Amino acid sequence: MTIALANTFFGVVSQKVNKNKLTKKRQKGALYFVKRVNAAAMATAEHAKSNNVSPSPKIKTKNTEANSPRQRRLQTSMERLQVQQPNVSRRSAGTNWQAAMGKGSENEEQPSSAAEESKEPLTKSARMRLKRKAQNNRFLAMDCEMVGIGPSGVDDMLARVSVVNRVGEVLLDKHVKPQEAVTDYRTSVSGIRPSDIAKGEDFQKVQAEVVKLLQGKILVGHALRNDLAVLKIKHPMTHMRDTSRYKPLCRIVSNGHTPSLKRLTLAVLGMEIQTGEHDSVEDARAAMGIYNRIATDWEKYVEKRQRQM
Repeated sequence: MTIALANTFFGVVSQKVNKNKLTKKRQKGALYFVKRVNAAAMATAEHAKSNNVSPSPKIKTKNTEANSPRQRRLQTSMERLQVQQPNVSRRSAGTNWQAAMGKGSENEEQPSSAAEESKEPLTKSARMRLKRKAQNNRFLAMDCEMVGIGPSGVDDMLARVSVVNRVGEVLLDKHVKPQEAVTDYRTSVSGIRPSDIAKGEDFQKVQAEVVKLLQGKILVGHALRNDLAVLKIKHPMTHMRDTSRYKPLCRIVSNGHTPSLKRLTLAVLGMEIQTGEHDSVEDARAAMGIYNRIATDWEKYVEKRQRQM
């Protein structure tokens, strides 16, 4: 009985000793495996750094039974090495340094911005030309030719409209299709013939073009109220320079009465117009020439009137 108990006791003790030995061997094996994996990760990072290659995917470590602080530190350092991107310098990467740093997608978006930056700035002469063009188109002169409608042909209908800028360049000159039956073409004065308006453009289209052209501009002309009426549009009074309503000029030329454009042109410009059939382009240029000749005094007069209002 005693011998059997002793054998049993020594058997249990020997099993515990063997188990402890096995655990220590396993711990040593696990430590050795972690060290090998850590060394492999470091070698991979060094290889990626020298060859411009992104590191390999994260390596899963074997789950060891040991929970010692030393093992945990080794695992943490190994994970840091695996996650950390290689520190690629521009000098070591060469010409492909942006691709190595993961900036390839940004480079694909750069050509459009680079193309915009490559546009050369305008020269001084080009800027001056643009400035003069803007100033010339700020002041526009308009004149319309009309035909008669109605039973006796006394009512007016638009047949032609012309717009020029401050230097007389034609910006618009179009005949308009009749909206109603024409009873008097007034050819001796208007210069309009049936064939002219038969191949003209639609009234709404021409009207829209004129509105767009005059928007925000200073409008010059003679008896502009009549022209705006046949166009069926409006324009701000502060942006109108009507040669038939400028009182200082009317007092000098026609003793306070409303002068004709022909008389004003002869008095101010020394030119004779409307010797035969009227031409809306010629009349618009004449009105703009009168304004240009007295523009400084006219603008002072307008400012004075606006302050008094």
